[in-house]
Amino acid sequence: MSNSYGSVFRITTFGESHGAAVGVIVDGCPAGLEITTEEIQQALDRRRPGQSDITTPRKEEDKVTILSGMFEGKTTGTPIAMVVNNKDQHSHDYSHIAQAFRPSHADYTYTTKYGLRDYRGGGRSSARETVARVAAGALAAKLLQHHGITVQAYVSQVGPVKLRKPYHKLDLSQIDSNKVRCPDGKIAARMIGVVEEARDNLDTIGGVVSCVIKGVPAGLGEPVFDKLHAELGKAMLSINAVKGFEYGSGFEGVKLNGSQHNDQFYTDDEGNVRTRTNNSGGIQGGISNGQDIYFNVAFKPVATILQPQTTINDAGEEITLQGKGRHDPCVLPRAVPIVDAMAALVIADFLLRQRVNKL
Repeated sequence: MSNSYGSVFRITTFGESHGAAVGVIVDGCPAGLEITTEEIQQALDRRRPGQSDITTPRKEEDKVTILSGMFEGKTTGTPIAMVVNNKDQHSHDYSHIAQAFRPSHADYTYTTKYGLRDYRGGGRSSARETVARVAAGALAAKLLQHHGITVQAYVSQVGPVKLRKPYHKLDLSQIDSNKVRCPDGKIAARMIGVVEEARDNLDTIGGVVSCVIKGVPAGLGEPVFDKLHAELGKAMLSINAVKGFEYGSGFEGVKLNGSQHNDQFYTDDEGNVRTRTNNSGGIQGGISNGQDIYFNVAFKPVATILQPQTTINDAGEEITLQGKGRHDPCVLPRAVPIVDAMAALVIADFLLRQRVNKL
């Protein structure tokens, strides 16, 4: 079903924005992986609301409780259940949309599909569901760390302000040095200004989160329908507000001739197969080639704005609707750990799947 993801390292998430809790069950995590509750909490703290004045003021501690699958600080190989209770809910903020379809929200499509919907914060369609993904992603990231693989996402664009340096010329240790999570301080200041302007105008703004995955061995991915880049795209496009995905040279690559775009192979001094360029983004034929994997994820402006807009209600009547409550003027800073988590989940799953492909 659509609430589960992965083949071997498999997660199932549950819960709604204004329900009692959100949570995840992780099945297929190998036994013996050492991880603490604090490490999982650290990942959740990067995603939680109320971090700064450019995110929603909703105050959720997002404290994780591990219910099963762990013993004496190690995974047992059995299903790992984790839950985060919802506390700072203002359900009354949404009473005005009980019969209304918010522009660019899932209200209409959920009603059409299911015949009913939880209008409080969007219910299951809310980005609050990603709490569960980040908790599971922390486990996946720990598994990848054991294999020397790192995942680092960062904000590379907010509105018209774009970080133009390629990832290999950035100091990615600076991602969390500012509240917009851009590793270039000067560009970050301009990005923050754009977000603040949108917030002050009771509006929202979108942008791009970039991600680089280092240390991935050659050979991960399947040759036809489960191509590595296709699964990364599926994972990223499953995140709320995502409107686009590109990897490697992406859309810019169409400007090049094949003689310019091709990544030529060579053997380095240590006998490793390398490529002189990496327009392929570390993936060829749907399978990792051992080079860095990098991609961009486009996020639309947050759909809820505190301005009056024209829409319809469930009777088909035209109405004017104005957003209320506590919302992000820009999702990008809090989207970074979500992109990290989903990328880690994809690579962890393929890493475990690869074990059955060779004698």
